[in-house]
Amino acid sequence: MNLKGISFYLSLFCFPLSFLAFINILYASYFDYLLSIDTYFTALLISLFVGAGLWYYGKNASKNIDFIEQLILIVAAYFLTSILIAIPFYLSNYQVTFINSVFEAISGLTGTGFSIFKNIKYLDPTLILWRSSSQWIGGLFFLFILIIIFHNKSFNFKMTNLTFSGDSNFKSKESIKDNIIKIFIIYSVLSIIILTLLSFSGLRLFNSLNMSMTLISSGGFLPTDNINKVISTNLQKIIFLFSLLISLLNFYLLFNLFNRKILIKDHKEDLYLVISSIIFFILIYFNNYAGLDIAISIISSLANSGLTLVKSDNSLSLYFLFITIIGGSLISNTSGIKLTRFYILLKITSLEIIKLISPNSIINKTIFNSDKKITDENIKISFLIFISFFLSLFILSSLLVIDNIGFEKSFKLSILTLTNTVNSEMFDMKNINFSNLLTSSKISLILFMIIGKIELISIFLIFKKILFKD
Repeated sequence: MNLKGISFYLSLFCFPLSFLAFINILYASYFDYLLSIDTYFTALLISLFVGAGLWYYGKNASKNIDFIEQLILIVAAYFLTSILIAIPFYLSNYQVTFINSVFEAISGLTGTGFSIFKNIKYLDPTLILWRSSSQWIGGLFFLFILIIIFHNKSFNFKMTNLTFSGDSNFKSKESIKDNIIKIFIIYSVLSIIILTLLSFSGLRLFNSLNMSMTLISSGGFLPTDNINKVISTNLQKIIFLFSLLISLLNFYLLFNLFNRKILIKDHKEDLYLVISSIIFFILIYFNNYAGLDIAISIISSLANSGLTLVKSDNSLSLYFLFITIIGGSLISNTSGIKLTRFYILLKITSLEIIKLISPNSIINKTIFNSDKKITDENIKISFLIFISFFLSLFILSSLLVIDNIGFEKSFKLSILTLTNTVNSEMFDMKNINFSNLLTSSKISLILFMIIGKIELISIFLIFKKILFKD
C-alpha cells in the first residue's frame, strides 16, 4: 500500500486550515477579541506541524494511488481535518467537550449544519467565523477529493459520461495541481461574488461573509439563530436563491464557465434540475405561501442546505424530505441519491413495465433525451446506491431509536444526516438539542454524516471493484 502517497495528499488538506486559523487571528486582533487568539494560534501550529510531517513523509513517493488507497485517503481526510477543525471549539471558553467539538467540526466539514450551540448570536464572532469557514473549506475539499479520484487512470467514472458530453477538463492531460488551482479560483470567485451581492443588498459585512461561505458549500450554519433576521428583503431572497442554485448544479458547468464553453446539450442534467424545481414549486405553491420563499425552500432542499424562510409545517415536511433525498447534480457539492440516479431508476422501471405489456416494443435507454446510452452497469450502480442509502437509513434510524429518540424524529433526523441537510423548520425539526444527545447518538451521527457525504463515491468504488470487474 502506498502510504507515503496517501500521506502526501493528506498534507494538502492540512495547510488550508492553517491559513483559515491565521485569518481568524488577524480578525481577532483587529477587533480586539484577544481572549480567542490563543485557540487559533494553537490550531495554526498543530495544522502546520501535522501537514508538514505528512508532506515530508510522502514528498518523494509515487502520487498514483489505487482504488483502496483512494478510499482510505477520503475517509482519513475527513477524520483528520475534522479533528483539526475541532481544536478552536474544544479550546474555547464555552466548555465544549471533545465529542461535541468533533461533532460541530464534522457537521461543518460535511455541510450538514447540525450544531451543539444555542444562541448563536452570543457566540464569540471569531468562533462564528470559524464555523462558517469549516463549511467553506469542506465544500472545497470535497471538490478536491473528486478531482483526485477522476485523475486516477485505474478508475473510469462511467456515470459522469451520462451527464456531460463536452470536453471535460477532468479528462484532460492537465495535472491534479492545475485542476485544483482552477477549482480553487472558481470556488473563491463565486464566494466573493455572493459576498459582494449580499453586502450591496443591505446585509452587514460580517453576516454577508458568513452567509457566502455557507451558501456556496450547501451548508447550514448561520451567523444568527433566525435566518429571517438576516434575509428579509426580496433582493436578498433573490441573491439567496441564486447562490443555492449554484451549489446544486454540476460543477463541470463551472469549468465550462471558466473556459467560456456553454452548451445546453452538455448540461441536460442541470436543465432537468431546473425543470424539477419548477414542478415542485407548482405542486407546493398553492399552500398559501409566498412564491419566493417556497422557491428558496425547494432549491435549498435539492441543494441539501435546508435553509428556509418558511414557518414549520408538518404537512409539508415529508414532501421537503423527499426532495432532499433526490439531491442535486451527480457531480456537485450536494449529497442525496442524485437526480441522475433517480432518473435512471424511474426510466428503467417504466421500460420494464412497458416490456411486460408489449414485449416487442422498441426500448430507448437514453438519459435526459440525449444520445447518451444507459448501460447495464449504470443501472446496477444506481440500484446499489439506492439500496445502500435506504440500508444506511434503516441502520441509523434503528441506532437512534435504541437511544430513546422517538421513531418519527429518528427517521427524519436520519434522512437529514445522510443528505447532510440542516434540521430547519421546514422539516419540523428545529428544536433538537444536539448537545444533550447521548454520546452513542453523537458518534452515530458523526459517522453517518461522513457516510452521507462520501457514500455515493465510496460505495460506487467498492462495488465497482468487487462486483463489476472488467
